Amino acid sequence: MIYLDYAATHPMTPEALAAYAQAAALPGNPASVHAAGQAARERLEEGRARVAAVLRVDARTLLANGGGTEGDNHVLFGVARAWEETRGRPGHLVTTLTEHSAVLAPARALATQGWAVTFLPPDAQGRYSPDQLAEALRDDTALVSIHHANNELGTVQDTPALVAVAAARGIPYHTDAVQAPGVLPLDLTGWGVTFASFSAHKWGGPRGVGFLYVRRGTVLPAVTLGGGQEGGLRPGTQNTAGVYAAGVALTQAEAAREDTFAHLSALRTRFLQGATALPGLRVNHPPDASPKVASVTLPGADGEALLMNLDLLGISASAGSACAAGTMQPSHVLTALGLSEADARATLRFSFGRATTEAEVDAAADALRQAAAFSRG
Repeated sequence: MIYLDYAATHPMTPEALAAYAQAAALPGNPASVHAAGQAARERLEEGRARVAAVLRVDARTLLANGGGTEGDNHVLFGVARAWEETRGRPGHLVTTLTEHSAVLAPARALATQGWAVTFLPPDAQGRYSPDQLAEALRDDTALVSIHHANNELGTVQDTPALVAVAAARGIPYHTDAVQAPGVLPLDLTGWGVTFASFSAHKWGGPRGVGFLYVRRGTVLPAVTLGGGQEGGLRPGTQNTAGVYAAGVALTQAEAAREDTFAHLSALRTRFLQGATALPGLRVNHPPDASPKVASVTLPGADGEALLMNLDLLGISASAGSACAAGTMQPSHVLTALGLSEADARATLRFSFGRATTEAEVDAAADALRQAAAFSRG
């Protein structure tokens, strides 16, 4: 099997797996005051500190949680709760049409609760401009939520410029940065973001573990109740082994990040050189998108059949976000860019990782040509 679905999940690295096993063997609850509990606490905080060091933030600003979806939901619902508690009425949220469903779903839920929600349309390459954001802001805008790197296209936003627009109006800014670590540089403090969401399984850590950055001095209510863990903002026993392994994996990913970027760039170029021999094939991502992702459309093909044929040929790819898999709906990201539903259904996402080889992308391009012939035939 050739695995080319790193945007969905980066396989857990051997180092992270070893770290997980080591920490999981500890018997204590990190909230317990006895020696066993404090040994677990040490591993928990070491993992958090490692993540904070890579993100160049104070470890106290990172909430350990279950992943990007939980972080996105916490920010949107938490900010909404704080706004309503202080102002007594719903406010206004600005987000985009190409967000991950973990942002779109809570945004739509807030809309049913009286919130005004502006969904910014993207340009042809999936970008949003500072002027576009400035025009959307209102006196009652409570939050701006715009992803940093898109999970289907790899399009990278000019987050510092967008943050500056919101900051000039005193509006908190959240970015879903799940796809960035290990590939793209991040400077949360320098950019001035208020909140940022992360998932460890995108950089070679375990699934079901993530972090939410909350800038110091920011009010964010808890949206679940039941304990005092994570400063009372995220109750429940922390995943000690997961957080520790996440920190080990991110340290490793950051040390190799520049080499990884160059490696992925070369791989994507090589893959596209082989794939573009297919008649009519279109590339959807912009040239300067994260090199982790290649999005291609084969008009007239059936995407589901393409994926099945690729799988039979030993290639693991996807039709888009893993979180939307099985819905049988065309990608909302692609239709927002103007693709027809038919073309959106004929689109595949190949995503690469540090362990991907040239031979594997050559094989994938060849398999895509075979799969296309099968599905169109």
